[in-house]
Amino acid sequence: MSSYKKTYSNEQSLSFVIPIIVILFIGIIYIMSQRADSSYVSFILIGAASVTMIYWVRVIKKMAVEQKPVTFNQGREQETKNWVYDLIKGEGEFIFVAEVPGPEDKIAVRLVDGVLYVRGTGGFTKEVPIEGVNEMQIQDFKYRNGVLTLKIK
Repeated sequence: MSSYKKTYSNEQSLSFVIPIIVILFIGIIYIMSQRADSSYVSFILIGAASVTMIYWVRVIKKMAVEQKPVTFNQGREQETKNWVYDLIKGEGEFIFVAEVPGPEDKIAVRLVDGVLYVRGTGGFTKEVPIEGVNEMQIQDFKYRNGVLTLKIK
């Protein structure tokens, strides 16, 4: 037997929440109108409750529109933009330092035609173009506490 989980978008959730809020406010308005002695007081209370209800329905709709859920691809784009690495140029060598997820045995690096390819766990892959390394090779590979350090000579 298979299970099925349905997820709801913000707009679908609003279809349930807004009618409930409206019903609650109508109940409050009804109770206030029954307790009021004067017709003017009940009219003022009903008006205040109606304005408050309209205000909160608009606020909830605006919040739902502004809070778009992050999809998997948007999360990956954000991760790519935030990835920072250091490339230190010395005499006849480069030192590359970056955070890469995964255990050491799952990290793969290649240097092909001036492009450093880095791969970690969880689908983490990056390409870093490095000028002037066409004839160079990776000489030293160190990975400690999530930080990759390469020496390219």
